[in-house]
Amino acid sequence: MTNVTIQKPPMWFLVISIIALVWNALGVFAYLGQSLMTDEMLAQLPEAEQQMYANLPSWYIGAFAVAVFAGTIGSLGLVIKKKWAFYVLIISLVAAIVQMYYLAFVLKMANTMTPLIIIVGMALAWLADYATKKGWLS
Repeated sequence: MTNVTIQKPPMWFLVISIIALVWNALGVFAYLGQSLMTDEMLAQLPEAEQQMYANLPSWYIGAFAVAVFAGTIGSLGLVIKKKWAFYVLIISLVAAIVQMYYLAFVLKMANTMTPLIIIVGMALAWLADYATKKGWLS
């Protein structure tokens, strides 16, 4: 049995972890807003957006759900200093890449958030790996 010493992470790690948790929670709210959109709400959107929402494939919606819920759980893992956060954040990143690919290259609806979502996902996975190597996560 090996004895692993957990190091106390610096304050900036906790601050970034909490910001990441809020960022991903906002993603959950965006997902829920899209998923729980009523027919009346949908009817108020421009025709092009109505068609887009009506034609989204179920795998895209699933990728969106996995990206935001796994991102939230992974970020919570960072806040509570757990090594498994890395694996959950990788799952979130892969799902976000799939989702953003469809958004950018199939729907051709990329905006400044599209690459930002991927960059943040990559940064969070890197941070979890870095924190594990530094001994900040158990």
